[in-house]
Amino acid sequence: MASTARLIGVRRVVLLTIGLAGIWAAWELGLRPGDLVPADGGVTLMGRFFAGAVAPAMTYEADFVPEGTQPLIWKTTRAAATTVVFAAAATSISLVLGLVLGILASTSWWMDNPVDRSSTARALFRRTIAPAVYASTRVLIALARSIHELIWAVLFLCAMGLTNLAAVIAIVIPYAGTFAKIFSEIIDEAPRDTAMALRGSGASTTQVFLFGLLPRALPDLSAYAFYRFECALRSSAVLGFFGIPTLGYFIQLSFHNTHYREVWTYLYALLILIVTMDWWSGALRRRIGA
Repeated sequence: MASTARLIGVRRVVLLTIGLAGIWAAWELGLRPGDLVPADGGVTLMGRFFAGAVAPAMTYEADFVPEGTQPLIWKTTRAAATTVVFAAAATSISLVLGLVLGILASTSWWMDNPVDRSSTARALFRRTIAPAVYASTRVLIALARSIHELIWAVLFLCAMGLTNLAAVIAIVIPYAGTFAKIFSEIIDEAPRDTAMALRGSGASTTQVFLFGLLPRALPDLSAYAFYRFECALRSSAVLGFFGIPTLGYFIQLSFHNTHYREVWTYLYALLILIVTMDWWSGALRRRIGA
């Protein structure tokens, strides 16, 4: 009972601190409810924009469409496919990198690795090299995920030009860091009953990790991988604002031309991608967990 009361008291202090920090931040930034009132003409503009959600465009809104222009629906489909391709490429690369870094950054890989005390080389490795690799990996992960993909995009697109590789790398770097951090935590928090049984039967450290620990963490690893793919779809769309021909590129063009019904056509295409991905990932997760 005493521990429960102490835990509740700690939670109250944390919640109170968060609330006070929020109030201070709002005061520091000068946030006022009156700022939510649209400026002159803003209500009309918002009305036009949201009216497009009810009747998204099936054809171009422009008065003049050059001959040979592909239909709007076909262009939307191709833009959606390009968005998926960029997201798949970035997620695949960052998933592999994140898994490797996540293993190196997990305490389970280093701390649960028993050392034969009669082996001086292994003992030296445990005391010197292992901590250095662990710490370096954690620093690398923090650096990769501390910079948003939009900042990486500005850097690489300026350095390498408007290329597909630059766009993919801009997503891969922060996603690999995020994958690594979450994967390391999932691995460290995975149940260890199977791993301990394998270790007791004389299995090697690698066997214990690969067959006793990773399979127990696989459902959570898979669930998070699918979630990051959903995030990659949105990130790929946002890269369109830099000129990459994903859905974001055409959203930007249509918005600048005040073709709001076309904007909603592209937004609904992105929504369909996210919903489809959510349904598909849910089905796969249920099969993995079965």
